Amino acid sequence: MMSSSFNIFRVDISFVMVCIFYKSSVDSLPALSPQKYFSTLQSGKASLAYFCQVDSPSTSIFLEELNKAVKPLQDYGISVAKVNCVKEEASRYCGKEKDLMKAYLFRGNILLREFPTDTLFDVNAIIAHVLFALLFNEVKYVTTLEHLQNIEDTLKGKANIAFAYVRAIGTPEHRAVMEAAFVYGTTYQFVLTTEIALLGSIGPEDIEYAHLYFFHCKPVLDVKQQCRRTLMEQPLTALNIYRFIKSMEAPLLTEVAEDPQQVSTVHLQLGLPLVFIVSQQATYEADRRTAEWIGWRLLGKAGVLLLLRDSLEVDIPQQANVVFKREEGMPVEYLVLHDIDLVISHVENNMYTEEVREDEDDDIEGPDMDTLGIQDDEVAETVYRDRKRQLPLELTVELTEETFNATVTASDSIVLFYAGWQAVSMAFLQSYIELAIKLKGTSTMLLARINCADWSDVCTKQNVTEFPVVKIYKEGENPVSYAGMLGTEDLLKFIQLSRMSCPVNITSVQEAEEYLSGELYKDLVSYSSVSVLGLFSPTMTTAKEDFTEAGKYLKGCVITGIYSEEDVSILSNKYTVTLPALLLARHKEDKVESLPLANTHAQDIVQIITNSLLETFPEITVENLPTYLRLQKPLLILFSDGSINPQYKKTMLTLIKEKHLDSLTPCWLNLKTSPVGRGVLQMYFDVLPPLPLLVVVNLHSGGQVFAFPSDQAVTEQNLLLWLKKVEAGLESPITILPAQEWKPPLPAYNFLHMMDAAASQHSSRKGPGCVKETDVQENDKEQHEDKSAIKKEPTEMLRIKHWNRSNVFKAEKSFRHDNKEL
Repeated sequence: MMSSSFNIFRVDISFVMVCIFYKSSVDSLPALSPQKYFSTLQSGKASLAYFCQVDSPSTSIFLEELNKAVKPLQDYGISVAKVNCVKEEASRYCGKEKDLMKAYLFRGNILLREFPTDTLFDVNAIIAHVLFALLFNEVKYVTTLEHLQNIEDTLKGKANIAFAYVRAIGTPEHRAVMEAAFVYGTTYQFVLTTEIALLGSIGPEDIEYAHLYFFHCKPVLDVKQQCRRTLMEQPLTALNIYRFIKSMEAPLLTEVAEDPQQVSTVHLQLGLPLVFIVSQQATYEADRRTAEWIGWRLLGKAGVLLLLRDSLEVDIPQQANVVFKREEGMPVEYLVLHDIDLVISHVENNMYTEEVREDEDDDIEGPDMDTLGIQDDEVAETVYRDRKRQLPLELTVELTEETFNATVTASDSIVLFYAGWQAVSMAFLQSYIELAIKLKGTSTMLLARINCADWSDVCTKQNVTEFPVVKIYKEGENPVSYAGMLGTEDLLKFIQLSRMSCPVNITSVQEAEEYLSGELYKDLVSYSSVSVLGLFSPTMTTAKEDFTEAGKYLKGCVITGIYSEEDVSILSNKYTVTLPALLLARHKEDKVESLPLANTHAQDIVQIITNSLLETFPEITVENLPTYLRLQKPLLILFSDGSINPQYKKTMLTLIKEKHLDSLTPCWLNLKTSPVGRGVLQMYFDVLPPLPLLVVVNLHSGGQVFAFPSDQAVTEQNLLLWLKKVEAGLESPITILPAQEWKPPLPAYNFLHMMDAAASQHSSRKGPGCVKETDVQENDKEQHEDKSAIKKEPTEMLRIKHWNRSNVFKAEKSFRHDNKEL
């Protein structure tokens, strides 16, 4: 804002869009050759152009959105042209196909910025991105409170700040803020963030929506004094921002001595009411202080005036001390309000009535109204579409600050911590209620829930730092947190496996055999395909302690048992293993594997058991892909258009059993259930090859992709020979995946980082599906002096980043991200 370069943004700008030609309504754009177009780029001229090639209609939607952006961009001094790529004229912007998926921003003949076309997903995104790039030095993007504070301290006594939070770059709210910055950027410093945690540190307002604050820093001369902050309470639209900023420019308090019916100020022009505080000579000073205080409270909502009764020629009712003027031409109201809060409430209630009417209009159903519920976020869209669905919430107990401790100490309880404002929480609440339906009449545990938006103090004391979270409370034990997939079946598995001790103490060889066969806990075998038994001699104290710690850590994830009797050698001899050892009973395959545990610590045991839960030849899905990628091995993928060929499966399992594929992660991908696999194959081949097809993908080293020869049968001998050639470098890759990092053009685009940020803070204490909390005193036994059930306003908990979609949504995100690499 403060730089002298701002004015050059209004001229000398060209925005070049490289696209694939599609015949549509954009034919009205001037059509130029590349040479002609570049010859028009000169000082004082601004141009937005896109380069087109023939024979592909794949960007028709983008071109429609770009056409919508023509007029708004012309209003900002940016003309629009279409450039036809012709063979006679070479241009770098008419080159390879990958260049056709980018947008180029120029000033004169200088390239300013490249954008992937998928970031310009609609007219709002196009305009927002263009203005954001042009105003990059004028609109400060911040990610931390410290950065914001530094800007605030620098501008104290110099200029005011317009601080905006938007959920993502390219949204309609982002466009509105950038348009306001284009107009007011020389007057105010604009600051932008997409960090929810940063907004939460500013105020206790609902952080689910975009916000704009006005920081009154210009009057502040003491650097230690904080700038006053005024929140814009209307939705972030260009018109609302204009009205809000204009109201910030109006005087805080105006003295008048005329008939209120005849008074008109800028507030009435902006659609805001007027509040007159009636004063008289004897109480002038006190009345003025009161009026100034009300002025700050109603800033941006109404104009406040001090009306001197003594100098009026018109009569005002003697008892009236407030006059309210709703709008121009309407009769004024004479009120008797002896409390400042009553004045504020009167104004806000009248404003609220209008807002309610607008909301009621929004609820009108019509044939096209469903399109209003379409959200960028699929979870938010699902919640919106199910908003009228009635859930049987009575199947769970709703907890409050007063009832929480008494409930979880009186009985074994399962508690869902959620936030009513968060889409993921509300989506998972449906799964939680489905779980209650499944367990109705069968579970001995109480199912309860608590809304952290209402009872943030309780959630803070229970160490809840993200939503949603499920915890199991049992008498005499530390609570266990569920950290698995957010679905009914996975949560049911976790709860059922949490019923038993981990590890369970096995007391005889016969009981151990029943345990390994699945007979001892046959009702739980369906929830855990692997049972783990630790074998130890009675004197192996340290090893037993490590295994016990690992078992407790994995509670709810897998069945674990421990055998440490004098006759343990019977089992070790039978399964040919040296003590200490692990026995892994795979119930689906009806076999028992043995692993030595010498000098193995608890953390290593957890990793061994976690890896044992992986399938030997899995079908890759959204849920399990991140798990297998963490193995850091090349993927041997069998692409199949439906169920896997039994002969192929037999070949793969034989090679796995004989340890020939230990250096790889063998798996298969069903293109019918995972259609994204077709897109993966098209990245490898110009033409989609016949299926089934075997491919080796070296994601973690080199990026080479090798395809098994289609003219050879998939036999053990042929596959082994081919893999040896690949390993020896005798096979040529069909493609090499690019090694460059995929960095976002700006920090605000780094959505994956936003989603991972909160999770990374807890990674050190999360297992594959559960967390045992031994470091936090969960059950707060202190009694509050105030026993009344007062609803706590959301403060700290509303600062939590709800970009963190928990494991199921991180898995989905990871699946999409890594499929690009695949």
